[in-house]
Amino acid sequence: MDRARTVMIVGNGPLAANAADAIDAADLVVRFNDCASAGQSGQRTDIVAVCNTGRPAKWMLSSPEWRAKAAIQAAKEIWSVRDPRKFAALRAPLAVTHPELADFCDDFTDAFAKFAAETGKRHVVVDQSVHAATDAALGEVGAEPYVVPSSGMIVVTEMLRSCPKDHIVIAGFGHTGWSGHPFAAEKRLMETHIAAGRLRRLEHVAGQDKTPYVSREG
Repeated sequence: MDRARTVMIVGNGPLAANAADAIDAADLVVRFNDCASAGQSGQRTDIVAVCNTGRPAKWMLSSPEWRAKAAIQAAKEIWSVRDPRKFAALRAPLAVTHPELADFCDDFTDAFAKFAAETGKRHVVVDQSVHAATDAALGEVGAEPYVVPSSGMIVVTEMLRSCPKDHIVIAGFGHTGWSGHPFAAEKRLMETHIAAGRLRRLEHVAGQDKTPYVSREG
């Protein structure tokens, strides 16, 4: 039987100064969008999960700096976390509830697929069923009104679903940011997964210059 892998999901939030070694030692490392934490959080990057709609997608695809980043170049896979079918269906209701988000559902999935093909990477579209499962789980922890879950929450849901035998670890998740994401509820949901032993959070050893340990307690 194959051993359980350590899958490190690294957000762009604050990280312990000594987190890099633990992250680089993981079997699989997922980063997000512009991989802003790469460097201080180690170098390993296997998957880059991108917001493939709206302004973030447009910026990344048009940015030579994004394309040239070491983490982007190193990645073997690009994951588009927003299923085009889901976001096509969201366009009309958002036009009523959030008219300021007129370009939020503009889809750049094909452009990310082209970028992946040109750079020898695998392109994956995270299925809309994962978005639905995340919405349902957020509802169970009393999510406040929101537009969509964060990319980090979508990836955590997918990894828990697709890698049930692996050790799924989160790092650099500050649970703050754009008001359209339900960050307070996402934190509650993460803690629920941690309490159930399904998810772990990377933490540093307080006051010691050591490699971080992985905590089940969050």
